[in-house]
Amino acid sequence: MAGHSKWKNIQNRKGAQDAKRGKIFQKMSREIYVVAKSGGDDPDTNPALRLAIDKSKSMNVPNDVIQRAIDKATGAGADENYEEVIYEGYGPGGVAVLVYCLTENRNRTAPNVRVAFNKNGGSMGESGSVSYLFERKGRLFIERTVEMDEDTVMLTALEAGAEDIMNTEEGFEILTIPTDFLAVKEAFEAENFPLLSAEIDMIPSVYAELSKEQEEQFEKMIDALEEDDDVQDIFHNAEI
Repeated sequence: MAGHSKWKNIQNRKGAQDAKRGKIFQKMSREIYVVAKSGGDDPDTNPALRLAIDKSKSMNVPNDVIQRAIDKATGAGADENYEEVIYEGYGPGGVAVLVYCLTENRNRTAPNVRVAFNKNGGSMGESGSVSYLFERKGRLFIERTVEMDEDTVMLTALEAGAEDIMNTEEGFEILTIPTDFLAVKEAFEAENFPLLSAEIDMIPSVYAELSKEQEEQFEKMIDALEEDDDVQDIFHNAEI
C-alpha cells in the first residue's frame, strides 16, 4: 500500500500546484539561492544546484525565475543568510513528520511550525524523535505506457546503479542511494522514459494508518505547514 499511496500523493500534489504557483516559485527560488550561494552557479559542478533546478522545472517554475535566483545568489547583493532547520513531530494518529525549513530567523519559524502542529491534532517533538524512522534515498517514478519494455526499464536501472526496483500497476518505483541519484535519473532521461517524479526523498521504514477523520485533520496540518514561506519540504509516514 505504501507505494500506491506515494503514487496518489504525487498526483494530488501536482494537481494542487497550480493553486499555489506564487508560493512554489518563492520557495524554489529560495532553495536555488541557498545552493548556488554555497556551491556556485554552475549546475555541472554543483550537484545540489542541479537537483534544485530539476525540482523547480518539475514544478513548472519558469527559467527566468530560476536564473534570477542564481544571479541573486552569485551577485554583489547576495547578503541573505538562510540556514536549514529540521523540525520533527507527530501528526494525528501518531504520524511521524519531518519539516525541512530554510530560514533567516529561527525565532519566527519555530513558533509558526509549532502552531501548525498544535492546532491540527499534532505536537512538536525533540530532535531525533522521528527522524530515525526515515532513510534518505533517491526516488524515481516512471509511468507505465502501452509500448514500454519492462526489461529495458530494469536493465537501465541496474546498469545506472539503482538500488531497488519495484514494479507496480502504475509503473516503476526506483530507489537509489543519494550519490547515485543523478546518474540513474540521467540514464532514464537518455532513454526518454516518462518520469512522473524524480527527487531525493525521506522514505519511512514503517507507515501509520489513519481514520478518515484523522486523515482530514492531518491534511489540514500539512496545508498549514505548506503555507509557511520558510517550509521547503515535508516528509511523513501517513498511509493516505
